[in-house]
Amino acid sequence: MKNSAGSAGRLPGAGLRALLALTVLCGVLHPLAVTGLAQAVFPSRANGSEITDGSGRTVGSALVGQRYDLPPAPGRKTAAPDLRWFQPRPSRGLGTNTVNTRHSLLVSGATNRSGDNAELIRWVTEARAAVVRDNSTPTHPVRPSDVPPDAVTSSGSGLDPHISPEYARLQVHRVAERNHLPTEEVEALVAGHTEGRVLGFLGEPRVNVLKLNIALRAKTDGDRTPPRP
Repeated sequence: MKNSAGSAGRLPGAGLRALLALTVLCGVLHPLAVTGLAQAVFPSRANGSEITDGSGRTVGSALVGQRYDLPPAPGRKTAAPDLRWFQPRPSRGLGTNTVNTRHSLLVSGATNRSGDNAELIRWVTEARAAVVRDNSTPTHPVRPSDVPPDAVTSSGSGLDPHISPEYARLQVHRVAERNHLPTEEVEALVAGHTEGRVLGFLGEPRVNVLKLNIALRAKTDGDRTPPRP
């Protein structure tokens, strides 16, 4: 009986020691080791892949897309795009948090609508018309058939920071005209910021919109800074 009582009494102590040991190992030492390794080997990625402008100011992340819009006009809920800048993909996948209503939080996700969904068809139709209207210039009209898919559809997360080279090139004439720049200079910016496939075969060629707009700003006069997210 005494041995049974002693064994039973030791169990809580052993459990407590195991809890403390695992807490220190998994809750303190392991996170510190992973954080230290990440800071030593991948400091940029560990800190959020921040992008800075020419003055060293952080203006966004290479992993998260952002809008480039004008301030909303009086009486309008939605802002119009600032056509001086290259524009990203639509962000239909973003929504608002319906659980924590105390704070205005964005929720990332896909629209989850099928290809024959009437609302999705309306969104794409309206987006294509807007792309044609916004990017047509007197010397370079844009046709509906010129509009690539990523110009009218959002990514799965709604936060894709990249656009296709085709969509970037479609915007060149409008951006050049709005910023009073030669078309050749803006075309060179797009070409210089076009990233190839990862390892030569993974993914598709892409252009990071924020990096491209920072380079565009350096070409323009004044202090027109791309809006921060």
